[in-house]
Amino acid sequence: MREFIWPALSFTLGALLTAQFSSLPDWPWLAPAWLVSAWLMMRRGSPLAPSGLRPCLPLLAAFVLGLVWAWTFAAWRLQDRLPSRLENRDITLAGRIADLPQRFELGWRFNFVPDSPFHPRLLRLSWYQAPAAPKAGERWRLTVRLKRPHGTFNPGGFDYERWLLVRGIGATGYVRPAADNERLSEGSAFDHQVWRQSLADRVDGVLAGKPFAGVVRALVMGDENGIDQGQWQVLSATGTAHLVAISGSHIGLIAGLVYWSTAKLAARSGLMRYAPPVVAAWTALLAAWAYTALADFTTPACRALLMSAVVLGAVAWRRHVRISHGYALALFLVVLYEPLDVLTPGFWLSFVAVALIFLVVAGRLRPPAAWLSFLRINWATSLGLAPLLVVLFQQAPWVAPLANLIAIPVLGIMAVPLSLLGALALLLGMDERGLLLLGAEQLLQWCWPLLQWLAALPGIEWRQPMPPPWSLALAALAALLCLMPRGLPGRWLALPLLLPALTWQGDAPAPGDFRLSLLDVGQGLSAVVRTAGHTLVFDAGPRLGGTMDAGRSVVAPFLRAELGGGIDALVISHPDNDHAGGADYLLDHLPVARLYSSVSGGLPARAATLCQAGQHWQWDGVAFAMLSPWDAEGSENDRSCVLKITGRHGSALLTGDIEASSEARLVQSYGAQLVSTVLVVPHHGSNTSSSEAFLRAVAPRYALFPVGYHNRFGFPHPAVLQRYQNLGVQIEQTSRSGALTLNFAPPGISLERYRDRAGRYWNWRAP
Repeated sequence: MREFIWPALSFTLGALLTAQFSSLPDWPWLAPAWLVSAWLMMRRGSPLAPSGLRPCLPLLAAFVLGLVWAWTFAAWRLQDRLPSRLENRDITLAGRIADLPQRFELGWRFNFVPDSPFHPRLLRLSWYQAPAAPKAGERWRLTVRLKRPHGTFNPGGFDYERWLLVRGIGATGYVRPAADNERLSEGSAFDHQVWRQSLADRVDGVLAGKPFAGVVRALVMGDENGIDQGQWQVLSATGTAHLVAISGSHIGLIAGLVYWSTAKLAARSGLMRYAPPVVAAWTALLAAWAYTALADFTTPACRALLMSAVVLGAVAWRRHVRISHGYALALFLVVLYEPLDVLTPGFWLSFVAVALIFLVVAGRLRPPAAWLSFLRINWATSLGLAPLLVVLFQQAPWVAPLANLIAIPVLGIMAVPLSLLGALALLLGMDERGLLLLGAEQLLQWCWPLLQWLAALPGIEWRQPMPPPWSLALAALAALLCLMPRGLPGRWLALPLLLPALTWQGDAPAPGDFRLSLLDVGQGLSAVVRTAGHTLVFDAGPRLGGTMDAGRSVVAPFLRAELGGGIDALVISHPDNDHAGGADYLLDHLPVARLYSSVSGGLPARAATLCQAGQHWQWDGVAFAMLSPWDAEGSENDRSCVLKITGRHGSALLTGDIEASSEARLVQSYGAQLVSTVLVVPHHGSNTSSSEAFLRAVAPRYALFPVGYHNRFGFPHPAVLQRYQNLGVQIEQTSRSGALTLNFAPPGISLERYRDRAGRYWNWRAP
């Protein structure tokens, strides 16, 4: 074990270290790094090496090799990004649709491979109101407008820029309406994407109108776009989402079933020229490859294919491979094939889960019964993965072991083979009515009510601030101790090791102080104010179409990661989508004690208290005062709730989308009371707001602009920026800095830009 597993782990850790770089070293440093790696590899077994260092040299060589390989791969991938000079320009490109187009509320979304060598090799495009449905494999000429990889960037949120890097996408954009947008040709019959599209269309036709058609399609071909948000919530809340993503369990199951059936058939055929296990191994490997192709060679599927190939290859070549050696070889090959895979949650969940399975099953003198092994594996993976799930997703549902006891036999063991057999029969014309696919869908309907019941149980979500890494490391050690054989000394230490993670309460402001976080929600607004014991959310960001909104993707993850969830007051300044779009999700999924809004309608989830000038309250020594609106007159923008927060060390003014007329009324009504240290700029920096009289009355030290990257409105307006600059105000923009956090605490106000604190080499940086 020592000869293989530790170098593989060192190689992986070297690749992982590269992921911690805020920026990659320049290209000239690569050559010396490769020379150092080569020198260490040559010296690793040299008798001339110092005897004390000799055992460590192979590990050091593997570590440096992993680091340099991942560094080289990442540098090459970063070079394949759109040049800044081509952003926000109309460009006509010919190319091929490289995956199954995803239907959303306003159009289609797909990956596009342009013919031009002067553009990134892979683009992510949206096509609003497309005249015809695009198909995988088709060639099109399109007029597009592109931008460099850029996404919202917040604590606890999804790193879209990392997602694009791992998938090799060098630019995102949308198709512009143009007369020369046209389909050039159908897809080639030799393009596997055309086969995938044909199968997807047939599956959709058979399952049209069925509630779990999207889940069956995901099991067949790895396309999860048809799974609705409600189904995802149930799967996530019960810890069963892994069962609908084609990965190790699916490909391993299919390879195992094909191996077993082929070995039986080969043994009974009487043809002994080739040993049945060898025939079965090659057949199973071919089946695993076909399933991976059906899943479009996604990184999780390729990872599972490589792991299967190690096991089946040993059988085919009649080599006895120890479990630890096979595990180490699979780990090494996966990182060698795709070093950026260490950036994905699936990589760590897959390999840690396999290690946990080996821990509780392998090496037993008396193997337990199959049902007992299943229970042990379920318990081990649920407990052992819990700390990792908290790190990756800020949740570890306690119902996961019970839910998986139900879902694994139904989804993993019965529905997957049935779905694949149904798809094969459909392709071969043996089951035109799709009875097998309908049977798989019916299985899901039968087990779904139980999963829904489990997902609805109270308290299944872990709600407390994200514990620090050291406490989660101790929790992982505690889980490992729990899984050790009975009688091992020291197992009682699991409970004290677990306590720091369970009791962590985070870093709350002191009484009289407060913390303001202006979240990066794109073109919209959401701010979170935290006092010693209370949380206020001001606006909830935009709804982005379909079921995607900033409340789901930004605000709730931030609250769970930083504060543990729960809202004492939610203020929706006015009903415009870019401010209220995420409110319904917050009201439905988080406890909200009080709701304020400038209009009584527009928030169907709950009746709101109308914002009114003169409302005020105090939390933990921090004063909150509603300055506007006064009445129902004026536009919705001018009736925005305006909230001032005052602590011991400064104040902040949150203004919604008020325009010049409301600004003038505020100046007239409050005068010097408007003075605030921090101003969240009215209407995102529109030229209809931020009048000079208002700015002089507020006299802010900081002006925070909640704006989207290259937004279509052109916010902030250059004239508005100039007004702030003329007054010597420090300007900050969420599109450039990510989430902005200001601490109003001794010795004075401190500002933190999330891109500066947590940005890595793949994240966008302001020029």
